[in-house]
Amino acid sequence: MTEYEITETLDVKGENCPMPVVKTKQAVDDLDGDEVLEVLATDPGSMSDLGGWADSTPGVELLEQEEGEDVFKHYVRVAE
Repeated sequence: MTEYEITETLDVKGENCPMPVVKTKQAVDDLDGDEVLEVLATDPGSMSDLGGWADSTPGVELLEQEEGEDVFKHYVRVAE
């Protein structure tokens, strides 16, 4: 169970690289500090792509990733 409150959910199911990262960046730009974005993706590459993007983006923290049967969930927090 997550220990944070999801502010917004971004559905990028059916999108392939690089769109999950592009759309996540756009959504994160609209969030305030300490808000959490849930990203739902079907592209297996999103696991490494979003992880790499979060690692190289100041002010963004990848809290958790869940690898489901059909959907990959990513939780990104914006730094305060």
